[in-house]
Amino acid sequence: MKMPYHAACLGALTAVMLLSTIAASADKGNTMGIEVTPYGTTSDGVAVEQFTLTNTNGLKAVLIEYGAILVSLETPDREGALANITLGCPDLASYEANSPYFGAIAGRCANRIAKGKFTLDGTEYTLAINNEPNHLHGGVKGFDKVVWTAEGFTTDNGVGVKFTYVSKDMEEGYPGTLTSVVKYTLTNDNKLSFDYEATTDKATVVNLTQHSYWNLGGHGAGTILDHELIINAANYTPADETFIPTGEIAPVAGTPVDFTAPAAIGARIDQVPGGYDLNYVLNDTSTDLHHAATVSDPKTGRVMEIHTTEPGIQFYSGNFLDGSFEGLDGVIYPKHSGFCLETQHYPDSINKPEWPTVVLKPGETYRHHTVHTFTTK
Repeated sequence: MKMPYHAACLGALTAVMLLSTIAASADKGNTMGIEVTPYGTTSDGVAVEQFTLTNTNGLKAVLIEYGAILVSLETPDREGALANITLGCPDLASYEANSPYFGAIAGRCANRIAKGKFTLDGTEYTLAINNEPNHLHGGVKGFDKVVWTAEGFTTDNGVGVKFTYVSKDMEEGYPGTLTSVVKYTLTNDNKLSFDYEATTDKATVVNLTQHSYWNLGGHGAGTILDHELIINAANYTPADETFIPTGEIAPVAGTPVDFTAPAAIGARIDQVPGGYDLNYVLNDTSTDLHHAATVSDPKTGRVMEIHTTEPGIQFYSGNFLDGSFEGLDGVIYPKHSGFCLETQHYPDSINKPEWPTVVLKPGETYRHHTVHTFTTK
């Protein structure tokens, strides 16, 4: 599928870039556009392309076909200075070998499935145990470790990349051939949106999310412990020592996991064994777009606001970054140097039928929409 696209799309991409230039906002001195360049070749010989999206305000998102990864996102601080606010790897080989899901699409089922087992339509399925004793983020070779087919596109207000991947029946142990489409769109009002769709030919499990590690001070700016966080959730799902939810939905009030009012990430982190890595039950669990979280960096003034159609959001405070990993630009990422806010269905939902379902059946379409809005204060 990849070769016909790359062979035939040069003219189309040139047209896309020309149209983007015409649509540019001249008074701001920036052009909206898409640039496509080679990124590298995987260890098994597959060529990977890089897509650089730029909006009329100068925001720049870099994406690659491997893992549908967001490699970097440059946004301005309160003085207008641009910096990359996502953690990433220095090259493709590092993404293949070492990445803790930096910037990737996690799937077919993001988060954990207890002991790698579930029953669907009377059949028990067994998945890889890649996060002892559980299954995590789709398995040994989840959606973060495959090469997606990509094409650039423009809208009236932005530019984007459409990623497509067909996961075969029983890939990583999941039933059904699943066709997934993920669209990233960078708009001229400084939003980065993620649109997910999936269809299947057999009942299966689907829970897709985007796994960027954020540092609003800049990816090499140290820890995120002084970032102020709001999570629009009065409840969360307590988990056992292996991060599998117990099934309880508990109030956050009076606990160190309460972010219903703005609080520094590091203010109470020492009261949470190991740091934050838990799922929040959003106050609005409808499929309408609703507010999930807001994060701000007092030093740079950058603010990121998240709206989603998902019922939950996983907050992870970069607990397993240990200062041994060399990231983009040679930066060493210490513990808590990035945070994740993964919009999702709850972990292990397939084994908790009373929770919002992650089952997708033939004739149905999985849909998930999340928007990140970037401002300053």
